[in-house]
Amino acid sequence: MKEVQLCPKFEKAMQMMGKRWTGLIINQLLMGPQRFSEIKSGFPISGKLLTDRLKEMEEEGLVTRQVYPEVPVRVEYELTEKGRALEASVKEIEKWAHHWVEL
Repeated sequence: MKEVQLCPKFEKAMQMMGKRWTGLIINQLLMGPQRFSEIKSGFPISGKLLTDRLKEMEEEGLVTRQVYPEVPVRVEYELTEKGRALEASVKEIEKWAHHWVEL
């Protein structure tokens, strides 16, 4: 059997996008900047897991976190240019799912 060489960049991208909830969070943020509670309300996800995913996405440069000095403090998350560049891929997966995935 022939051994396949994976491109390290492709492998890393698939690992990032393959983490539970990451693709759905990106899809949600494609609608624009949102507060933590707005993102959380769209999914049955724990606050800790959402926090972890957002931190990972921020570290990868997919999301920015903006803190507004208000009372109470307002925090919004927004996709960066790098994150928004995933829109075509996410929309293609969505289109594929509507055609091929059965529930």
